[in-house]
Amino acid sequence: MINIGNDWDERLKDEWDKPYYRELRSFLVNEYRDGTVYPPADDIYNALRLTPYEDVKVVILGQDPYHEPGQAQGLSFSVPYDIPEPPSLVNIIKELESDNYGDISASGALPAEDNAGQSVQVSGILVPWAKRGVLLLNTVLTVRAHQAGSHRGKGWEQFTDRVIELLAKRERPLVFILWGANAGTKKDLILRAQEESGGRRHLIIQAPHPSPLSAYRGFFGGRYFSRSNYFLADNGVEPVDWRL
Repeated sequence: MINIGNDWDERLKDEWDKPYYRELRSFLVNEYRDGTVYPPADDIYNALRLTPYEDVKVVILGQDPYHEPGQAQGLSFSVPYDIPEPPSLVNIIKELESDNYGDISASGALPAEDNAGQSVQVSGILVPWAKRGVLLLNTVLTVRAHQAGSHRGKGWEQFTDRVIELLAKRERPLVFILWGANAGTKKDLILRAQEESGGRRHLIIQAPHPSPLSAYRGFFGGRYFSRSNYFLADNGVEPVDWRL
């Protein structure tokens, strides 16, 4: 059984013994033994460890981890500080800067950082977001070195769909940011889970992926950070401090 170390443990306790997860675990044991897999095994669940269920304000959904040495750390789009920023992350930060870091306050002040996930020792460019309620979740949590998408269809999607479903059924409003076609396929799952649990109350923002291949097709100018904060504030939830 996996130990996340926060309220995700109770929410996900039934997943570890399901047949799909047992098959996935067996697959991963062989993959980590026979080759190079990212992120390191201890980092696979960092997104959940750093952002407890009840603290989630925004979900930023990625695809699978970076597949080159030193990049993946269990958080969508983030890399350690000593690793050059991949092109998608560069574009995310450009958009963040153009959106004035999501600041919606008249005074320019932003909420103070809370203590979510402080006990987890992970250093990375987007870790401050994770500690302030931004769940940086990939739909697939591992990848073989140099082989993008190599662990798709092995069971991770069923696991992360469950994570998304649990959040979509939560009563307190939150924001789902879906960048790219892969993330966009989760819109129906989110809508369905909301309807099953009392009606629509979350904000879903869809846009092209921040990759250089698609960023200029509509990613830039999306104002994802301030839009998220306006929605949260309007629903009585403290906005996210997006500063890095």
